[in-house]
Amino acid sequence: MSLDIRNWSFSKIFFWIGIAFLYLPMVILIIYSFNESRLVTVWAGFSTKWYVELFKDDQIMTAVGRSLQVAFYSATAAVALGIFAAIVMVRIKKFKTRTFFTGTITAPLVMPDVIIGLSMLLLFVAMGQLIGWPAERGMLTIWIAHTTFCLAYSTVVISSRLLEMDHSIEEAALDLGANQLEAFVKITMPVIAPAIASAWLLSFTLSLDDVVIASFVTGPGATTLPIEVFSSVRLGITPKINALATLIILAVSFVALISWYFIRKQNEKYKPV
Repeated sequence: MSLDIRNWSFSKIFFWIGIAFLYLPMVILIIYSFNESRLVTVWAGFSTKWYVELFKDDQIMTAVGRSLQVAFYSATAAVALGIFAAIVMVRIKKFKTRTFFTGTITAPLVMPDVIIGLSMLLLFVAMGQLIGWPAERGMLTIWIAHTTFCLAYSTVVISSRLLEMDHSIEEAALDLGANQLEAFVKITMPVIAPAIASAWLLSFTLSLDDVVIASFVTGPGATTLPIEVFSSVRLGITPKINALATLIILAVSFVALISWYFIRKQNEKYKPV
């Protein structure tokens, strides 16, 4: 099969340039994670020893477990609160301060992470002086801070799905005898389930990726993975970090692929005839 450049359109060329710009650095990173040499820029042959070294590094593995816990709890709390916030924003028409409420919920979307991290730090310090809690900063304070800024993203995603939903389905369920709770659980929740899954994955990724906010609200013995990696990179990138990044890329790709499949099946199930 020959490559006929004459058939390439302007948009197709820029499409492949964009794909290369996005994914070529990841491909290079994955390749160099199998580098035999300690120097990441000098290829010395294929080897998996850096993956073995990675799993022997208790400090990094502890940070991985800690970050996964924080991301899981932050995403779950952000989505749970986001559902209630979205219902208030979309369904309660007589809510007089809805505009103000919407602005306060979505403000972290445009707020710099430095400001959020610094304000959360001052809040925890003030609370510690007034009521004695939190006595020290750690996983709990990171979880609260991450839930706060992930809440804005989850609320926007879920409220967008609620706005698009056909309310006549719920009205039909109410006419047939269902109460408000039954209509929400049996009708609304399945319809907005793809948005809930998307909001959870987005919040999980944002929490797992955060460096700035976590660096403000963390304490001794509660270093997350991004902070651990950032500290290691300042001393020089090693193939061990490349191996860790490769595993994260594969894990996120796998979860995204599974989520995409189930979201697609759910959308087809509730697609209007």
